[in-house]
Amino acid sequence: MKIGRFVKFLTANDMNLSRWILKLAGWKSVYQVEEPAKSVICVAPHTSNWDFIIGKLYYWSLNKKAGFLMKKSWFFFPMGCLFRAMGGIPIDRSKRTSVTQQMVEEFNRRSVFHLAITPEGTRKPNPDWKKGFYYIAKGAGVPIQLAYLDFGKREMGITEVFYPTDDEEADFKHIFNYYKGVEAKKPENFLIPE
Repeated sequence: MKIGRFVKFLTANDMNLSRWILKLAGWKSVYQVEEPAKSVICVAPHTSNWDFIIGKLYYWSLNKKAGFLMKKSWFFFPMGCLFRAMGGIPIDRSKRTSVTQQMVEEFNRRSVFHLAITPEGTRKPNPDWKKGFYYIAKGAGVPIQLAYLDFGKREMGITEVFYPTDDEEADFKHIFNYYKGVEAKKPENFLIPE
């Protein structure tokens, strides 16, 4: 089977397969919001490689598509075809424009677009979350879907769509509070900024 056909097969059957895999693994999916046409999806905690796998299965199980950022150097054949089919967006760090500006432009080019970002920026303990997800949402004029992976409850969900305001400090306080009580795969690596 050629790689193009294989990728089409995977993406055509990903919803039912994803639901089955999550159910087999004992995971529950929670989705209590109306999805906007465009959004940044803030996904936390991020302490292991399993977060990406469960996150993709979760979103596919809802029959939804979300992009994610990767270094442009990873988009070589044949891996580039697979990453693009999964929603990968190559980031060119050699460009003069910032990643935030590149993503704002990406939002402006599309009528429907969702971009998942892990604000911790690393799987190691990080008390200083990166704020790019917030600035992308503000720059593009789109809301932020707050997504969590709770390994204690074996539950992944999105239960709030947050609209950034002009009070950045209050906005981040609200976002940080949303994740309090969520159990990471490696709890010692999940630090919420004060």
